[in-house]
Amino acid sequence: MREGNLEAPTRHPIDWKNPEFYDETACTNELERIFDICHGCRRCVSLCNAFPTLFDLIDASPTLELDGVPKAKYSLVVDQCYLCDVCYMTKCPYVPPHPWNLDFPHTMLRAKAIQYKQGKTKFRDKLLSSTDAVGKLASIPVVVHVVNAANKNGVARSAMETVLGVKKERWLPEYDSRHFRDKAKPSAAHPVKVGQRTPGKVAVYSTCYINYNEPGIGHDLLKLLDHNEVPYVLVQKEVCCGMPKLELGDLDTVAKYKDINIPPLLALAREGYAIVTPVPSCTLMFKSEMPLLFPEDADVKTVSAAMFDPFEYFVQRNKDGLLKTDFKQSLGKVSYHIPCHSRVQNVGRKTEEMLKLAGAEVNTVERCSGHDGTWGVKEEYYAMSMKIGKPVFTAMAKNEPDYISSDCAIAGRHIEQGMTEAGAAGRKEKQHPLALLRIAYGLE
Repeated sequence: MREGNLEAPTRHPIDWKNPEFYDETACTNELERIFDICHGCRRCVSLCNAFPTLFDLIDASPTLELDGVPKAKYSLVVDQCYLCDVCYMTKCPYVPPHPWNLDFPHTMLRAKAIQYKQGKTKFRDKLLSSTDAVGKLASIPVVVHVVNAANKNGVARSAMETVLGVKKERWLPEYDSRHFRDKAKPSAAHPVKVGQRTPGKVAVYSTCYINYNEPGIGHDLLKLLDHNEVPYVLVQKEVCCGMPKLELGDLDTVAKYKDINIPPLLALAREGYAIVTPVPSCTLMFKSEMPLLFPEDADVKTVSAAMFDPFEYFVQRNKDGLLKTDFKQSLGKVSYHIPCHSRVQNVGRKTEEMLKLAGAEVNTVERCSGHDGTWGVKEEYYAMSMKIGKPVFTAMAKNEPDYISSDCAIAGRHIEQGMTEAGAAGRKEKQHPLALLRIAYGLE
């Protein structure tokens, strides 16, 4: 319950096209205002490292108040925020419509955008956030073997840490030259069955990660749709959703990606397709962040209304009486992690609901894993990402699961690494929830 504010949190549009958005003095004043409120509350201290960093600065200051912290150190707090939105959506009692109008993550976004405009963003961060471009290059058939081998080579990883600041101990995803979009099986000719809650056909926005790193997750989604007699198409033209660039504060590039992505997505939405993305960050970007960045764009709103998380779609399909429940194989015990970007979509625990429907004994862990996209890859944040993730690693291991799983494939790998390094007993296999549902159906 939100103390003093019992209404659901609402979000104001991000006025990023207004020149005043980039006024550093005004931004610093807003940082000071919200930091002072956070200092008096401290309710979010356990969520991420932004809040402990702020409170440590205050507690070490000569006045023990925010006025004792040099404003030049505010950036230390900004750099620790990875814009997960959990503080806003689940913890803070002072978000709108409360008159204090506190939006911690979007104020951090403003500060990051100013840093980006001022040229203070590292080359490494720009490179890591260029997921589409890096994926295309790294997954070229000849190049992919070199990249994957280098990512597992100690000497190469040490050089990468020295040159780019990518922590050598971090497990990195492999690249796959068999791109999902190139190898995706066409949909069977199923009749369109429109439900009360769900469109009867699906358009799949594959995402950079699925296309270049783990195409198997995308193929699992298609098999599930086909098994449930839902006709599907792939979005004809797509680029990165823009979330990595948003987290960097590069809002102009977000706008460029929007101009490429929205027209084909809009055409599909108008044709009655549910648009499904297998990566929670991409779903959130189109559902929530983009309408706040482009509030006057009716096309963006139409696309937002058509977006579904895969398990949100399957659960609603089941409520429509149109989902098959002919599960053939037991999943046993599953430790399932809900990513932050799934939690803040406010659709409930839909993945957990589907896994239980499939007969799994589910241990659900609803806490930040600590990785957050590219943040946990970076040399200066790696140790903190593992510290944040430690309670998750412990909770995921407690029932000695047959499977560990997360809707966010990157979080899943991070959790696997943490559990492995901790010597977790009973951990058998990491599988994406879509793969688990495929296994439960007995699909090859």
